[in-house]
Amino acid sequence: MNNIKEIKNELLNDSYYEIDHSSGLKIFVYPKENYSSAYAVFGTKYGSIDTRFRLEGEKDFICVPEGIAHFLEHKLFESEELDAFARYAKTGASANAYTSFDKTCYLFSCSGNFRQSLEILLDFVSNPYFTPETVQKEQGIIGQEIKMCNDDPGWESLFSLLRAMYHNHPVKIDIAGTVESISHITADLLYSCYETFYNPMNMALAVAGNVTVEQVLSVADKILKPKASKKIERSFEPEPETVVQDTITRKLSVAMPIFAIGYKENIKTPERTLKEALESAILLDIIAGKTSNLYEELISEGLVNTTFDTEYFEGYGYSAHIFTGESTNYEKVRERINGEIMRVKKEGVSREEFDRIKKKHYGSFIMNFNDIDSIANDLVGEYFSGCGLFERLSVLESITAEDIDARLRNAINIENSSMSVIM
Repeated sequence: MNNIKEIKNELLNDSYYEIDHSSGLKIFVYPKENYSSAYAVFGTKYGSIDTRFRLEGEKDFICVPEGIAHFLEHKLFESEELDAFARYAKTGASANAYTSFDKTCYLFSCSGNFRQSLEILLDFVSNPYFTPETVQKEQGIIGQEIKMCNDDPGWESLFSLLRAMYHNHPVKIDIAGTVESISHITADLLYSCYETFYNPMNMALAVAGNVTVEQVLSVADKILKPKASKKIERSFEPEPETVVQDTITRKLSVAMPIFAIGYKENIKTPERTLKEALESAILLDIIAGKTSNLYEELISEGLVNTTFDTEYFEGYGYSAHIFTGESTNYEKVRERINGEIMRVKKEGVSREEFDRIKKKHYGSFIMNFNDIDSIANDLVGEYFSGCGLFERLSVLESITAEDIDARLRNAINIENSSMSVIM
């Protein structure tokens, strides 16, 4: 039996459906009236950082090569007959997939033939096909992809920063792994990882747009089969509070130096709460967002250009407040950011600025409900984080200026930071 629950939000005057499917999979359906297209994402809570794990009851942890989650994502599109992309070509759907630090997602969008496209998605993700020959072929393809990423200034800037900040956590390893690490991937290892992480209890399906619950369930009931529940235990080496090094540089072909400055957060628990993440997003906008005094000063003095940006970067066992951009005087930019952090710590957050930024985040979140891609991806992401989609609104409403002051004091230490520079 499928258990269906409607989740409503009075403010948005909108709702979606949360379904406990008989297979064990959590399914979300967000119908949008008057939309001509549909978007679906099928995700598993399995990303590049999951390199050491065991199933509950097993004695020993398994260590797998770095980059295997991304490798598995590539291989799932293949089959003994037509690959998934060739099948999608017949329905007219646009398909893709991605692997991040903590999840892997397969997706498609379409304006017709929704049921057929959803059937393809659920079918190919549920039926792996790996052989030694196809694995060896893929090692060459992904090896070239890794080399290209190593020469991408923006990509390398981020991972250089992560290597400068993190001693042991696998977040410092490129999502695709290294040419050396993927050379150790075998078909048997892929099947082992698949059986561990591609269990319905570790996955979620979200569909938004011109769809109904009945359409989604008609396909899910046909394709998805129950599997025995498996509890996964992950294991990470202890991560010191300190950063590895203050500054790391690399030379690549760039018109102007690219920098990334990260303030490593000393965390007591592996995962950040939704409230902490929202507080940090507001805090970064107050310190150096597009409407902040610091941003205007850096732009007017020619220290940065419009590529300057901020990000709260967090996941299981890692979190950092990051500032990125281009500058010929990146040391000065770092000095100015440090100065602004210390000023706000001393004087406190401007209540007027806080109110304005909070309203901006509130408005941005509500605007996202016009975008079916964002809705579906957020449904999966929030579920994996242990939250509901509408929960963000109530948590955001509860945040005060005093919370932001406390977050700044506790989460950002200018002595515990690193800078990556691509010359």
